[in-house]
Amino acid sequence: MRIRIVDAFTDRPFAGNPAGVLLLDAFPSDDWLQNVALEVNHAETAFAHPLPEGGEADWALRWFTPATEVDMCGHATLATAHVLHSTGAATGPVRFATRSGVLVATAQEDGSITLDFPTAPLTEVTVDPAVGKALGAEPVAAADTGPNVGDLLVELADEQAVHALTPDHKALVAHSKRGIIATARAEDPSRGYDFVSRCFFPRVGIDEDPVTGSAHTALAPYWSQRLGRDELTGLQASPRSGRVRTALRGERTLLTGRAVTVIEGELHA
Repeated sequence: MRIRIVDAFTDRPFAGNPAGVLLLDAFPSDDWLQNVALEVNHAETAFAHPLPEGGEADWALRWFTPATEVDMCGHATLATAHVLHSTGAATGPVRFATRSGVLVATAQEDGSITLDFPTAPLTEVTVDPAVGKALGAEPVAAADTGPNVGDLLVELADEQAVHALTPDHKALVAHSKRGIIATARAEDPSRGYDFVSRCFFPRVGIDEDPVTGSAHTALAPYWSQRLGRDELTGLQASPRSGRVRTALRGERTLLTGRAVTVIEGELHA
């Protein structure tokens, strides 16, 4: 069967967030899916198969890190939609049945893809001092991102503080269901982004995620409230880096980005 490695939330190879993508006739056993994800060894590997016509979704979609299945993943959904459109397996909007409900991916005329995801419900929380110690920077505010995302979002004093983080990943495990989103306002919006972030998910086997679509379902409402605009662009400042355009639409958040297939081969398993 064909397996592809797709770099998502970027328009060039070796940037953004790489995801494995396999299009199947049906889902094999969970052990097989997990073993393939471990073999691919990227942040997530996406597995999808077509559903019967006439239902609420067109494809079933699941996401696995090298360690576990996850409830939501933006970059691997973008990568899967890219593969479906680039191979001709789908045209027009694609509806995915997932653990987080039906998620829609729509290809735009400029070649980008827009994902329709649920907006994360934010709840302001008091920061445990141990979080700042584990991150190596003191948060100025924090929010719980709800059950679907499962992260602790922490705002830092400035963009430089986000770039400079060298966290103790082992210590971070105790402070969220999935991980920590560290963010700050952009120092210079003329550079083309409004806020910056980095995401650390050691609990699910990912010390730092290169570009995290699901985190932007929390970052979008957080920064839209503070900046007074519903449409923003976020820079995820990992070593690979990538940008996510966000549009807040009440209970839904639109995430837009590009993707490029870097590797295509045959899986013998």
